Amino acid sequence: MQDDEEAPQSAGEALVGIVTVSDRASRGDYEDRGGPAIRDHLERVLTSDWAAVGEIVADEQPAIERAIRSLAAQGCCLILTTGGTGPALRDVTPEATEAVCSKLLPGFGEAMRTASLRAVPTAILSRQTAGICDGALVVNLPGQPKAIAECLDAVFAAIPYCIDLVGGPYLETDPAHIRSFRPASATRPGPTHQEATPQ
Repeated sequence: MQDDEEAPQSAGEALVGIVTVSDRASRGDYEDRGGPAIRDHLERVLTSDWAAVGEIVADEQPAIERAIRSLAAQGCCLILTTGGTGPALRDVTPEATEAVCSKLLPGFGEAMRTASLRAVPTAILSRQTAGICDGALVVNLPGQPKAIAECLDAVFAAIPYCIDLVGGPYLETDPAHIRSFRPASATRPGPTHQEATPQ
């Protein structure tokens, strides 16, 4: 397991875990592009204070499980994985995610596949999922930077409220990129969210 560079955490910062799953990147044979793509997207979307904690691991289920559990134990409210979500023999990120999560949130995977299908028909081969591990929201993302952005755009509006529901920090987003959605009873003053319309 290889630690990626991480930003020092300050008081009040939300911790976000980023796990790159790649045999080649973990050996140093291949430059990690997925982790930096996630960071770039978060820098554009989040207006709350946050810091990243990154790890690069091989396509091995025990290593992926350890990375997710470790990041949750460090206090990450959100853990984003990149890579290992396809049907190939060594693609085991969804299995690792399911093994460590107490609750699964299949709607994330459904929404991401729907968004990706608009770009490529092979999006149906993705097995991305999401779930809750020790109070952290874990979301699987593909390995390609362009696909990472498409998938995060598809689901990020729901991420801040999900983190609220599991006891995490109150994340704010830049409405120029993503307008987060919370029910009216869960919102705080500010322009960065949508409120549910009363029925």
